[in-house]
Amino acid sequence: MSSLLPRAVLVTRQTEFDRLIASHATRGQAEFFLKSRNQSLKVLEERHMKQTTTVEWAKRAVPEEWTTAEVLREDLDRFLFAANDIVIAIGQDGLVANLAKYLEGQPVLGVTPDPEWTEGALTSITVDRLPGLLPPVAAGDIELERRSMVEARLEDGQKIAALNELFIGHRSHQSARYLIRCGKAEEFQSSSGVIISTGTGLTGWARSILTATRKEVAFGVQDRRAVHFTREPWPSRHTGCSLSFGEISEGEMIELTSRMNEGGVIFADGIEQDFLRFDWGVTTGVALSSRTMNLVTPS
Repeated sequence: MSSLLPRAVLVTRQTEFDRLIASHATRGQAEFFLKSRNQSLKVLEERHMKQTTTVEWAKRAVPEEWTTAEVLREDLDRFLFAANDIVIAIGQDGLVANLAKYLEGQPVLGVTPDPEWTEGALTSITVDRLPGLLPPVAAGDIELERRSMVEARLEDGQKIAALNELFIGHRSHQSARYLIRCGKAEEFQSSSGVIISTGTGLTGWARSILTATRKEVAFGVQDRRAVHFTREPWPSRHTGCSLSFGEISEGEMIELTSRMNEGGVIFADGIEQDFLRFDWGVTTGVALSSRTMNLVTPS
């Protein structure tokens, strides 16, 4: 950690209640909208209040001599994290995955405002534990789970990293067309895109792909391994599907070269608005990242 006093960065995202109010201007109009569809605002409001209360208690848990900053998920691509930051992500598991690519090793505490509404894979800490956790985190006197990440890098040096998975394909529902190279083998494919998943990602999007394809992959969240899937590869006279699944180990790389005139994208962990262009002729290499997401995992 830096010799500077730490800064606690609280990361949240708008609640479903927030978004409803933003769409309908007032609480009354939002409630009327849901009632007309035989739905209730009460549950969403209760969850919203739990998150609001958790954020307030998290602020109180920060030592007085530290500074505090707050950032919404939607603003992460414009927020500048510092080396001495300690990140407190308050929400569901996906929020931690969303912010991982913007970090450079800062410790992350995943806090759940409501254990009943999260799987707890990344946000398992309850807010009452923060006062006892923050000082040892700042002192570097606590165990960190160093979760592996994957990274796509273009020939011009642009890169993007992911904690769960990278998506490489077309931004719409039309087919993605590209040349894929795995070692000495290469194949022209037309598909719904390629997913490259880490061990963390095997509990997310990749889990549904494994279920649908009846594939079996087993490695841990800190293992230096990843797996790539081609979604719905189309076999034809010109396109194949023999390279639709495989593992990537430390020191290995797969390459893809776009054959899409426009609309090709590479994005990470579901944040579609923050992407690299992957149009005709662009080549990307995908490998394990030198970075890890350092998650606080108290016993």
